[in-house]
Amino acid sequence: MASLQAHFLDLTLRLTVKARLKGAMDLAAVRKTLEGGKLPLPKGVTFTPANVGGIAGEWARANDGGTRPVLLYLHGGGYFACSPRTHRPITGGYAQRGFDVFVPEYRLAPEHPYPAAIEDAEAAWHGLIAAGNPPGGMTVSGDSAGGGLTLALLLTLREKNEALPAAAMLFSPWADLAGTGASVISNARRDAMFHGPGLTGAAALYLGGRDAQSPLASPVYAALGGLPPLLIHVGEREMLRDDSTRLAERARDAGVTVTLKRWPVVPHVWQLAQFVPEARRSLDEAAAFLKAACPPRG
Repeated sequence: MASLQAHFLDLTLRLTVKARLKGAMDLAAVRKTLEGGKLPLPKGVTFTPANVGGIAGEWARANDGGTRPVLLYLHGGGYFACSPRTHRPITGGYAQRGFDVFVPEYRLAPEHPYPAAIEDAEAAWHGLIAAGNPPGGMTVSGDSAGGGLTLALLLTLREKNEALPAAAMLFSPWADLAGTGASVISNARRDAMFHGPGLTGAAALYLGGRDAQSPLASPVYAALGGLPPLLIHVGEREMLRDDSTRLAERARDAGVTVTLKRWPVVPHVWQLAQFVPEARRSLDEAAAFLKAACPPRG
């Protein structure tokens, strides 16, 4: 059963964010809507600007100075909005749960369309390795567009026969920019944030005329064999729900270890709202899954 806080968040987003996105007339207005939230930050975490692999970003670390596994986090925002700062409730939550989290400020569309974000994610990953972090001791996570970007990074590394991270955690990944999942239509009214034309416009900004079914842009169309274990969390009411369900099915068919959990009521990337019990539980499960995949650090 969903919490009262989840119902409250769903209603609040429906009356504010969804209404503003539907009425937004230009890119600046959409960016302002997506980036304008003032959510509480996790306590006991320090956010430090950094440059890793030539990519600017920030570290989220707990204040107690312990040694922790490294997590590369790729934020969402439709590939055209948001930043490490907007996603501090999630990255700080991971830091509270025992990770040193680097969040790259990858280039955004339309100023920097596909594949700029993938190139920056790959550069950040290589920068973490150059700093002395073994690939098999690190994990990757991302939400929404950042979830699709996480998959694109894994596919890129696999195609280059490079070592992969130990595991990947995906929160409501945007894995099909062509928008062919049935939930894009069936959940259009129930989704608390998005409506169809908004997703189509965001995809066009990122793709810059490229094929929406390109495997690195839309990993649901990729050959997924050889990827590390995946955990996927998605809301039952989301327009993007079937991006996750189809991705999980295709990954399993390709021999990938994958777990999919569908949550009732909660909106897209509800993990940002840490006052919601389901947000805290999702991050708890994500952290436990990623930690279990990492060998102990000496």
